[in-house]
Amino acid sequence: MFIRSYVEIPGPFAEIENDLLRRPAKWLPTVAAEAESWGVHLLGRVGFGPPNGGVYRSVQIELGRPIRSPGKMVLPIRWHAARAQRLFPVMEADLELTALGPDMNQLALNGRYDPPLGAAGKLADRAFMHRVAEATVRRFVKGVAEPLSRIAHPAAMS
Repeated sequence: MFIRSYVEIPGPFAEIENDLLRRPAKWLPTVAAEAESWGVHLLGRVGFGPPNGGVYRSVQIELGRPIRSPGKMVLPIRWHAARAQRLFPVMEADLELTALGPDMNQLALNGRYDPPLGAAGKLADRAFMHRVAEATVRRFVKGVAEPLSRIAHPAAMS
């Protein structure tokens, strides 16, 4: 299954790209460990709903090596459930930052996953789990964008 979510982030592209590449623990939602180099596994949470009452799952997150070109940066990202891995899909995605203009950018997550549990999992995904995946990815992208927006425009966020 394919999934996509995006938001716009105001600010200079180079500044936001720099913040994305420097320290993932500054922008990655609910990260429990900081990566010192690309490819290091992090422990975090993904889900949707209110922080204390939503649906969240602990996941292991791996960030790949960034691919950079003028006005665009792609960061491969992969996550899977920290426990009961066979019951949950593995998300393989690209987190993309694209300049839309001198002071506007788009942050997008383009992902793919295979529903677990064979044919039964595919039926459940069609019935309702794809909506859960969409809500999870939407919350993840917003969670990444919030600290990046604060970094780029600190006065606007206070």
